[in-house]
Amino acid sequence: MPFDLLDVKASVSDAVKAHTVGTHRVMAPEQTLARVTPFLPIMGITRVANVTGLDAVGIPVVMVTRPNSRSISVSQGKGVTLAAAKASGVMESIESYHAERITLPLKFASFEELRWTHPVVDVSRLPRLSTGCFNPNSPILWIEGQDLLNGGPKWVPFEMVHLNFTVPMAPGHGAFLAGSNGLASGNHKVEAISHAVTELVERDATTLWRLQDPATQGATRIDLDSIDDPVCRSLIDRFDAAGVAVGVWETTSDIGLPAFLCRIVEREDLPQHSIRPATGMGCHVAREIALSRALTEAAQSRLTFIAGARDDMPRAEYERHLDPANHARWKAMIADGAGRRSFRHCPTSTAPTIEADLAHQLDRLRAVGIEEAVAVDLTKPEFGIPVVRVVVPGLEGADESPDYLLGERGLRVLGTQAMEKAA
Repeated sequence: MPFDLLDVKASVSDAVKAHTVGTHRVMAPEQTLARVTPFLPIMGITRVANVTGLDAVGIPVVMVTRPNSRSISVSQGKGVTLAAAKASGVMESIESYHAERITLPLKFASFEELRWTHPVVDVSRLPRLSTGCFNPNSPILWIEGQDLLNGGPKWVPFEMVHLNFTVPMAPGHGAFLAGSNGLASGNHKVEAISHAVTELVERDATTLWRLQDPATQGATRIDLDSIDDPVCRSLIDRFDAAGVAVGVWETTSDIGLPAFLCRIVEREDLPQHSIRPATGMGCHVAREIALSRALTEAAQSRLTFIAGARDDMPRAEYERHLDPANHARWKAMIADGAGRRSFRHCPTSTAPTIEADLAHQLDRLRAVGIEEAVAVDLTKPEFGIPVVRVVVPGLEGADESPDYLLGERGLRVLGTQAMEKAA
């Protein structure tokens, strides 16, 4: 199988799911923490802070501090238990450390030079900004990964793999959309790859959903009473008890992996709010896990704002979200509406192993015309913590920047809407 080419040589039994509460992992969060804790001082992680009590909701959230980071110095973690939140935050910080300090061989060449002698991804399908400076005849840095769909090596732009944002930037910087999308760690290499793929699909699905007209979006709102998973119900109940309104929309795309967008806002109609509305997203092969991820991420986003420690949130971000008019818009969007789509009608898949989940994910990518999925193994042997970066040409990136250029999938959604309006 193609996985072997990435040195994923474990048997199916090695990737059996041993923890399935709120997430699917091959070991419990407590075991993960015990395994990685000895390495935290070496990676510069100085603090794992439980900030759950700063909010009234009570869904566990932690922040992990790594002062000498080359990207952001504060990572967040969330989960249905405090141990799960700690494992989430610590592993996020660990994967960033790995992506900031890549020592793998690189090539400095133009696309036109490299493509004749090395297998290179289809750069025309990679997400980028309108302000990007990619030129097929200008040299940039490249790194080798393994193609999960076809097997064999495949070279991808280094800019889409590393997280070292210190200056001066690497030669050719600014050609493609950089960020942490598709970077993941895990207890097992297959677990890391699977998590990276779901994150990429989640961002693609969210971007496509946001392109839909309001009526189409509204039809995807979930009836909260139809949610029968006990973990998700307990999370929704925590929001409710804290006076926080919850809205959930299914953003599942044609790929068919369940994805959700969760929005939360204070119910109280006060003239000025000190807590901003928040959003969370989630994707997984199992719909209840995808939803629990969206719900816990919304709680994390809200607490990130309350704690105020995130070093990539400028003052203008706080001011915009604390605008009373903005709060009123969110309240009208969430608290004054109701969903009609049943959670039980959302697609879902269950399997005993992470490897089976990944095989299903790759099959779904093939089904919509995705031809490449490249995994770059960033695992450092001195730690033995699996970390990968996955790049999937053809999927949309996160459309957070006004300069984001839509790819084929996004343009197809806009084209369909235009035809429907004209009909």
